[in-house]
Amino acid sequence: MIRDKKKSIKIHLFLLFIVIAVLIWSVIKPASYITWAAEAVPAIIGLIIVIATYNKFRLTTLSYIIIVILAVTMFIGGHYTYSKVPLFNWIKDTFDLNRNHYDRLGHFLKGLFAIVTREILIRKTQIIKGLWLFTISILLAISALYEIIEWLAFTITKGGKASENFLGMQGDMWDAQWDMSLTLIGSILSLLLLSKLHDIFLKKL
Repeated sequence: MIRDKKKSIKIHLFLLFIVIAVLIWSVIKPASYITWAAEAVPAIIGLIIVIATYNKFRLTTLSYIIIVILAVTMFIGGHYTYSKVPLFNWIKDTFDLNRNHYDRLGHFLKGLFAIVTREILIRKTQIIKGLWLFTISILLAISALYEIIEWLAFTITKGGKASENFLGMQGDMWDAQWDMSLTLIGSILSLLLLSKLHDIFLKKL
């Protein structure tokens, strides 16, 4: 048991190294420091909370992997802006797509956070029946809140370039609806595909 915990800590430190390395890279000459801050600060705040609570409430390694994936996704989007990530520009040009789909991928991946939410609910509440419903509802609420924040940023700045990069609408009037729908799909798939694996990790705590 002690050996397993030491191994887990080593893995967690490696994950921390990865996310810090990407964070440092992302802040070096980004496309816009304002856009970088808007995209990266929420991830940084989340990481600070995770690190601060590590000893008191240690999550499973699976949850930490998911958190790192989401943070890295946000740091990459903040560095280039979501609508100008080079790889997805290449995909757009190669397959003659109408937009850069990195933001779509980002919102879909946010569905992975359903596993982290599931873990918190299992460990900190008495919810058994309706666990999926509560988890998905929380993810949708977070997604909707994020869209409201984007709308407020656009309204307050009166549609400046930085806010347009932050929104990443790329001319799609249904962008917010797409974003929330993809988070919903991502959260359902995450629960379907990863719940049993997550249970194995939970038993090791």
